[in-house]
Amino acid sequence: MPAQGSNLRRGRFSEPGRIYLITTVTRERQPLFADWRIGRQLVKILRASDQAGMSTTLAFVIMPDHLHWLFTLGEASDLSAVMKHVKGQSSRLISPLFGLNGIWQNGFHDHAARADEDIQDMARYVVANPLRAGLVQKLGDYPLWDAIYL
Repeated sequence: MPAQGSNLRRGRFSEPGRIYLITTVTRERQPLFADWRIGRQLVKILRASDQAGMSTTLAFVIMPDHLHWLFTLGEASDLSAVMKHVKGQSSRLISPLFGLNGIWQNGFHDHAARADEDIQDMARYVVANPLRAGLVQKLGDYPLWDAIYL
């Protein structure tokens, strides 16, 4: 039976070892990550989450005003705690660069992958976001993405 955290949104389950697709948006959809150097700071925080055992990143793309992150939740981790950590660390690091008090909207959207879903297709969907948004003509021209499958 999946564990429920006390601060999880009603109906949200946090199941260690499960694959999640998360989307979280910047406050007022400000394009804070349009500068790839700022986006690289968020990449470092995602990598640190992996190194700490909170997550195992399968794919991500950092769009100018939001993050799509496909990852396996760490065995001793809670989904809300991981997101609080990632959003908190990135806010502390990036907010001062823009004179802001926080960079993220409250909450996040999550999708827990089902056993019958093709994770590689989910990863392709994630990293193709810059193409669909018309930001680049080919994925290799966009600097803020990665996927273990590609």
